[in-house]
Amino acid sequence: MKISIRKGFGFGLTSGIITTLGLIIGLAAGTHSRLAVIGGILTIAFADGLSDSLGIHISEESTQKGKSNKRDRKKIWESTFSTLFSKIFFALTFLIPVLFFSLNTAVIISVLWGLSLIIFFSYYIAKNNKSKPSSVIAEHFIITMIVIILSKIIGYLIANYIT
Repeated sequence: MKISIRKGFGFGLTSGIITTLGLIIGLAAGTHSRLAVIGGILTIAFADGLSDSLGIHISEESTQKGKSNKRDRKKIWESTFSTLFSKIFFALTFLIPVLFFSLNTAVIISVLWGLSLIIFFSYYIAKNNKSKPSSVIAEHFIITMIVIILSKIIGYLIANYIT
């Protein structure tokens, strides 16, 4: 896989998983509404997917030295589109448990699904970089768990102190 595509794919996958998990957990804890969670997932998939892909695009452009050539522009667009498509795809996979299970069960399935994807991709990254998989997996797992815990706390606080 080309570096430009791998970069966008990795960003889109990670953002699609962590952002969507945080949203699902926070909205479920704060609203207990399946409709709110479905709307949130769709919004994250498309609005945040477009936002993230533009962010990657601008980031890649900002690292170019001097005038970019046709090959550089192609790599930038490859990163842009691979971010967009992977973010949308992975975010939308979280709709499946929400549509077919109770909200509480869907949250558990989503957490397990998201953590599995993070672990699998972290292993791939470690092997690709010739790093120790356990260190890379642990680092990414801990960060994901922090997002999950903070999202749950924020959702709980909103439900109990703001509404």
